[in-house]
Amino acid sequence: MKYRNLPGIDTPVSEVGFGVWSVATPWWGVKDDAFGKRLLRMAYEEYGITFFDTADVYGQGKGETLLAEALEGLRDKIVIATKFGYDIYAKRGDRHGGHSELPQRWDAASIRKSCEESLRRLKTDVIDIYQLHNARMEAIQSEEVLETLERLKEEGKIRTYGVALGPDIGWRDEGLATLEDERYDMAQIINNLLEQDPARDLIREAEKRNKALIARVPHASGLLDGTYDPEKHFDKQDHRSHRPVKWMQAGLDAVRQMKFLYEDTDRTIGQAAILYSLASPAIKSVLPNITSEENLREFAQAPEKTPLSEEEMKKIEELWEGGLKEQLKQPFSNSKNKPTPVAAR
Repeated sequence: MKYRNLPGIDTPVSEVGFGVWSVATPWWGVKDDAFGKRLLRMAYEEYGITFFDTADVYGQGKGETLLAEALEGLRDKIVIATKFGYDIYAKRGDRHGGHSELPQRWDAASIRKSCEESLRRLKTDVIDIYQLHNARMEAIQSEEVLETLERLKEEGKIRTYGVALGPDIGWRDEGLATLEDERYDMAQIINNLLEQDPARDLIREAEKRNKALIARVPHASGLLDGTYDPEKHFDKQDHRSHRPVKWMQAGLDAVRQMKFLYEDTDRTIGQAAILYSLASPAIKSVLPNITSEENLREFAQAPEKTPLSEEEMKKIEELWEGGLKEQLKQPFSNSKNKPTPVAAR
C-alpha cells in the first residue's frame, strides 16, 4: 500500500480506501454483517488500508456502527470520513423508500444532532472528515452550514470538512464552488475511465488550488472490474440495476478499446481503473466497491502495480475526446436537472 496526505489530517490515507456502503447496505450483495466486519478488519490488518468512508444514511446508521465494531482499538491508526445531510431521523411517513433520496436538513441544529449521533455510533471523540452528503448549491454556499462546521471544528468534534458530490454523475458547478471556497478542504467525486466529466474540470481546479479529492465509483458499476455480466438480471436492490442498459452496453465496447491498459501488463483491468484516478496528485484515495476477499486483495494491490504512463494517459484522453465522450453520454442529472432516483452514496 502507498499513502498520501490530506489537509488537516495527521494520519496518511491509503491510496485505496474502503467505502463502507458496500458492506452496510444490500446494494452490492453483502448481507452478512460478520463477513462485512471481517472484510473491514482484513483491509487494515492485511493490506494496510487506513481510510474508511461511510455515512449516517448507510443502513440508517449501520455503516458507522459496523465500522466502529470492526476496527475497535485502531482509532488512532485510521482516518474516518462520514457524511451528513439526509434526515434519517424523519418520521417514517416523511421518508422515501428504495433508492430514492431522503429529505435533507441543513440547519445548524440538524447538523449538530447528526454530528453527535455519528460520533456516538463511531465510538470516537472526533470525525476526521465530515462531508455534506449530495448537497445542492444552496447548502454548499450556506453561511449557516459553514459557520456550524467551523464551530464543530473549533470544538474538536471534526478535524476537517468537505462535500461529497452526488448522488450521481455531474454536479460540476457544485464541485467548483466547493473547491473555490477556502473553507472546504476536500471534495468527493465520481471519476473513472467511462465517466471522465466533470471530473476532468474538478481535478484541474483541485490541482490549481491545492485541494484534496476522493474518487469513488472507479469501476463504473462493474464494467471496469470484470464483474458486469450483460446476461445477468440484477435485483432492484442492486445498484447496477439503476444503470441505463444502453449505457452499460456502450461501456462494454469502450472497455474493449482500452485493452492497452491491462493486456500484456502487470495490471488487471480493475487495478488499471484505480491507477487512472491515482495519476492525479490531487486524488488522495480511491474508493472501489469491496464485496469479497478476492476483490479486496486485487484492489488493495493496485498501488503496487506499474503506474499509468504519460503515453497511456494521453491515449486515454485522445479516445475520450475522439468519440468515447459522445458514445457514453448518459441521461444522468446535473446541477440544473432533477437527480435520477439513485440511492445516496
